[in-house]
Amino acid sequence: MKPALVVVGNGMAGMRTVEELLKFDPRHYDITVFGAEPHGNYNRILLSPVLAGEKTVDDIMLNTREWYEHHGITLHAGDPVERIDRKRRVVRARSGREVRYDRLLLATGSRPFIIPVPGHKLPGVIAFRDIKDVETMLEAARNHRHAVIIGGGLLGLEAANGLQRQGMDVTVVHVTDALMNQQLDKPAAQLLQKALEGKGLRFMLEAQTSEIVGEDRVRAVRFKDGSEIPADLVVMTAGVRPNIALAQQSGLHCERAIVVDDTLQTYDPRVYAVGECVQHRSATFGLVAPIWEQARVCAAHLAGAGHRRYVQQACATRLKVTGVELYSAGDFIGGEDSEDLVLRDARRGVYKRLVLRGNRIAGAVLYGDVQDGPWYFDLIQKRTDISSMRSHLLFGQALCAQAA
Repeated sequence: MKPALVVVGNGMAGMRTVEELLKFDPRHYDITVFGAEPHGNYNRILLSPVLAGEKTVDDIMLNTREWYEHHGITLHAGDPVERIDRKRRVVRARSGREVRYDRLLLATGSRPFIIPVPGHKLPGVIAFRDIKDVETMLEAARNHRHAVIIGGGLLGLEAANGLQRQGMDVTVVHVTDALMNQQLDKPAAQLLQKALEGKGLRFMLEAQTSEIVGEDRVRAVRFKDGSEIPADLVVMTAGVRPNIALAQQSGLHCERAIVVDDTLQTYDPRVYAVGECVQHRSATFGLVAPIWEQARVCAAHLAGAGHRRYVQQACATRLKVTGVELYSAGDFIGGEDSEDLVLRDARRGVYKRLVLRGNRIAGAVLYGDVQDGPWYFDLIQKRTDISSMRSHLLFGQALCAQAA
């Protein structure tokens, strides 16, 4: 009789781990997957093109129900696990269904942070997290005019672009003085804002929301200075929090997220965790690249081929926001011990900033021309001595190769 693997979470992290496990040994486990949403596994990153009308929900499906059947995997979609009994090694779902496990994989992801201002539970106030949220936004775009996005990060800008393309008047509200402040320095953020304003988006920076106004439905957003703007739809994109309530309730060790070791094992050796719900060596994760690596490592250990260890690495972010190319990597803020190489070409709409520490690149921000981004990232990761090509570095790999 095969051992039982139960996967809690039918999202990208959990199912990528299952796919990697099937490569090691497709018959090692009897696999049961529980998901909160009533769908197969889909690419959450591509929700923005669905909102913008560039893709359909069918286009972004990764694993259809037929895929689960083909691999002998039992899928309980739309039936989230609500309790884990680690003593009996049983999970219990909302439907009352109980399934026993030998190994348990938690991939519960994260929850959107809804700013708890008065009115945040009004109809028309939503997050941007899943297919249902996209359907709600598309319906609002058919019947209403004014949308307010709270949060000027990547997700907020993608939501703003999608809703504008669906015909809504869109205002992005951001608490700091620069868009995408987690990924861009201020000059790049200003170029981005100018480009998006040229496409018709409006921005309110350094604006603090004090209340969402309405009765049967949201009608306005009010700010701390007393001003307000009309809103028929409010989309909160002000960050996420690891979804750890189930793990905490079961007594697993959690801090900001579920604490795992280098094998993605929790403090209970029968329980593993991957994705946005985990904390490894004090870090939490939101980008795809580290989560894919977690999936590979975790799958190896679940398959009994435990020769891998998860090692955190610097991440690069390539972002295509409404047709504007952006790339950032490493420490792009710098400090007293660093120096900057900067190229600005206002006419071409190009901005490049390399942060150097000694004779090595510590970080990079590129706007408008990002083709050398992966090369700069490689130099960062390998800690390459760039002293011989320093004078040509801003002009890219091809010129540096010629000069050499």
